[in-house]
Amino acid sequence: MTDSSNDNLPNQEIDLKDPRLAAFLALLWPGLGHIYQHRYTKGLLFMVCILGLFAFGWNLGGQRVVYASWRDGDRRWHYFCQVWVGLPAWPAMLQALDKGLFSKEFMRQPSLTQSFTAKHDREHDQPTELDLWQLRHHSRYEMGTIFTMVAGLLNLLVIFDAAAGPVGSTRSDNGNLQRSLSDTSG
Repeated sequence: MTDSSNDNLPNQEIDLKDPRLAAFLALLWPGLGHIYQHRYTKGLLFMVCILGLFAFGWNLGGQRVVYASWRDGDRRWHYFCQVWVGLPAWPAMLQALDKGLFSKEFMRQPSLTQSFTAKHDREHDQPTELDLWQLRHHSRYEMGTIFTMVAGLLNLLVIFDAAAGPVGSTRSDNGNLQRSLSDTSG
């Protein structure tokens, strides 16, 4: 049985230009690789959706959910997903290395030391700054973390799409991508 739905579709050639450069641009800024390839609609859609999701999650968590930390007591594995958003998440690495390029509060790690307000408080467990962030923002802190992680993981798919082109396409002889429309018999 043949699929006749593909008979009316024209062959589409998509010039991926330099796929490695497109993937790198998509890593720097979501959608930029597609804009470089003149796939403007896709590029703008990815840019708005991924950066919007990232900004929404960052603000939902009180602008505290994106930071890099590999310290004992605060291994921020979430950042390995967030980092794929590109430049919007990368200042957290510089803050973790304490390079001082940004303000002290921007994407910084929380303090893990406990502050004692009175002598008798030393007998009781005191919350760390990270605990206070989570208490202050309730479930919004965790939801913001998840949204920023999802934004980073979605951009991984965008990077692959910029490098390899649309699914179901094959490379033509001249290096462009051409959609395969051959009928298949089943």
